[in-house]
Amino acid sequence: MCIEPLEEGYESFLSSQLDRDGVVLLVAVRCLGEDETIVGYLLGSVEDRDWSDLRDACGKIHDLYVDEGSRRTGVASQLVEEAVTRLTAMGAPRVVLMAAWRNESARTLFERLGFRPTMLEMTREAKPQA
Repeated sequence: MCIEPLEEGYESFLSSQLDRDGVVLLVAVRCLGEDETIVGYLLGSVEDRDWSDLRDACGKIHDLYVDEGSRRTGVASQLVEEAVTRLTAMGAPRVVLMAAWRNESARTLFERLGFRPTMLEMTREAKPQA
């Protein structure tokens, strides 16, 4: 998905999530002296049963991002583990997430953290109308 303007659209979406019940928004900050830099974030929520996705009630990690310079330092693992802790405390009996098929490093990370494949989403682009 690439909708312009991307940054403003996603900022608006994240802002709309802040007041919702059952939402977890975590921000990873690197502190160097008095300087603070955001190096990652995670958005998750408690979700009801979804018959169209054949998914029972759960916690869902919707988005995880870590700045490239902070990857492989444990930031993503800490964000995921904290999200799982918070979503479980909110009553989620399990936590699910999606990872891009070609993002092997993310899939490896999630498997190392105890996630296992359960569904495979497949996509086919529509043919342009003549």
